[in-house]
Amino acid sequence: MFRKIFVIAIIAILLIWLFGFNNGDIKPGNERSSWWGFQSIDTMKYSRDIAREKLNDPKFDSIIDQQVRNIAETGATHIAIATPYDEEFYPFLKKWVDAARKYDLKVWFRGNWSGWESWFGYSRIDRAEHIKKTEEFILKNSNIFENGDVFSACPECENGGPGDPRRNGDVDGHKKFLVEEYKSTKAAFKKIGKKVASNYASMNGDVARVVMDRATTQALDGVVTIDHYVATPEKLIEDIKSIARVSGGKIVLGEFGAPIPDIHGRLTEKAQAEWLRESLGRLIDTPEVIGLSYWTNTGSSTQLWKGDGSPRQAAGILKSFFKAAISRGSVIDEAGWGIGDAYLTIGNKRYFTDKNGRYEFPYFEHQENVIVSAPGFIRREMAINPEEMNQIILKKEKEDIWFRIRKLLHNLLSSTQ
Repeated sequence: MFRKIFVIAIIAILLIWLFGFNNGDIKPGNERSSWWGFQSIDTMKYSRDIAREKLNDPKFDSIIDQQVRNIAETGATHIAIATPYDEEFYPFLKKWVDAARKYDLKVWFRGNWSGWESWFGYSRIDRAEHIKKTEEFILKNSNIFENGDVFSACPECENGGPGDPRRNGDVDGHKKFLVEEYKSTKAAFKKIGKKVASNYASMNGDVARVVMDRATTQALDGVVTIDHYVATPEKLIEDIKSIARVSGGKIVLGEFGAPIPDIHGRLTEKAQAEWLRESLGRLIDTPEVIGLSYWTNTGSSTQLWKGDGSPRQAAGILKSFFKAAISRGSVIDEAGWGIGDAYLTIGNKRYFTDKNGRYEFPYFEHQENVIVSAPGFIRREMAINPEEMNQIILKKEKEDIWFRIRKLLHNLLSSTQ
């Protein structure tokens, strides 16, 4: 008997020395995570439209702080700031950015040069000047940017400059401009050593159908950003899938929301919340979407907060999605080892384990089941219950001799603990 135990012990020591055991012990919990890596709320009505009016108004600082704090509390990763890039407005832009940093938000710089659309009485500028001024702005103001920010040089570019490519007959010129400006901004951010995405070239969804062919999308590193308002959640998803299929890219919703009176009519507060709940629920199951930005926080028909800063019902809905519950644990085999190539499937989304078998995924109340799979293992479907998913055990389809030895040792060691 002693000899048998001695042999088993030697084998166990060798196996531990060669491979190591993975305890896979992760506490289950209800910590918060997010469905999308890019989750933003737009502030255009206050960060751009009244920029000159409030530029030198110190009382407005408290309003900025309140609005940014409200956005941060929803679980947003970014705040979209639409202040123009002209030198006149830089102090105002800096106030918004400083408030964003105070509340640990990344920034989606979503302004433009006032001359592109003749904002605030500025004279028109052309494409070449736009590219030149944008590069200079990035290089001159490197300290305003942080890794993880997003910078759009010309949101809805079709609204200014030479005009809308659907009407001016210059589709190729518009494509070329978008690509050249992206190359310029990408190089500028590399030069200042900041990891800032500058390929979120937001445009009207119908413009995207004309402009974003596969070659242009590839030149923008595979991202198509659309500002898109439609009547129903079903239509929103249908259009996203259509644009993704034609362009070959992933979709960022640069603007969406409700109600737009001409499209949705005048929705009640409850109806707005229901529209948003259904839209976000469908977007979760739309793998083509990698990020979204709600328009706007306040000051518009689609607002999430009233003028006094109090939330509408839709703000709570957005928060429930931006701060999805998260399940953490590990996927292991019957020998107690983590499975590094396992994946968990929920609807249309798939989450992979790390090399030690550890996983994490967000989930929402309407999602009940997760399918756990790995090559060489019998797949398992189970209800989502973080309290019972600390360790998910998968059974081998076929057990070779080495696996049986590991399994035996694991059972022996477990029985002694």
